[in-house]
Amino acid sequence: MFTGLVEALGNVVAIESRPPGVRLAIRSTKIASDATLGDSISVNGCCLTVVECGEDDFSFDAGEETLSRTNLGHLGKGSSVNLERSLQLGDRLGGHLVTGHIDAVGHLDQRLDEEDWSTFWFRVPKLLARQMASKGSVAVDGISLTLVDVEDERFSVALIPHTLQVTTLGKLQVGGEVNIETDLLAKYVERQLAGRTE
Repeated sequence: MFTGLVEALGNVVAIESRPPGVRLAIRSTKIASDATLGDSISVNGCCLTVVECGEDDFSFDAGEETLSRTNLGHLGKGSSVNLERSLQLGDRLGGHLVTGHIDAVGHLDQRLDEEDWSTFWFRVPKLLARQMASKGSVAVDGISLTLVDVEDERFSVALIPHTLQVTTLGKLQVGGEVNIETDLLAKYVERQLAGRTE
């Protein structure tokens, strides 16, 4: 379980083909300093298991399902990724509960920059938009964000300068892919409401 508060940006230093998946090596001194085998780390919002540790990098195995259903399959050497270590009991929950299980890949539909601030509109499948509400929470590439407006197939978020500086969103351009995870509670509510109509 994660909070959606990015701890560090990492860089992909190697991608090794291991059919049917790949091994991703990511460099981040901050995260590598206490990473151990078996740790769960959120990489662009996707929960992955550490399988190898170095002094300033660590590696994950990403299978075919993960690569096809997230933006991890489009990473290249040098790509930046958002990183967050999993919660421990007693940690502060500054964002919202994020499982690290990606619902779909969305795309940046519109970017409105105003000085150091930005409003982003993301396009998502209609089924996901049904699990969103204004002032609710969503995880975009592992970043806990507050929804501003929600339409049938897209939503907007307002980004403060800090978020743009310390996450991958600052460099994201229109058409760019992002991993989307809707709020866990919204999923359960939708499931319960669907059961009433059956």
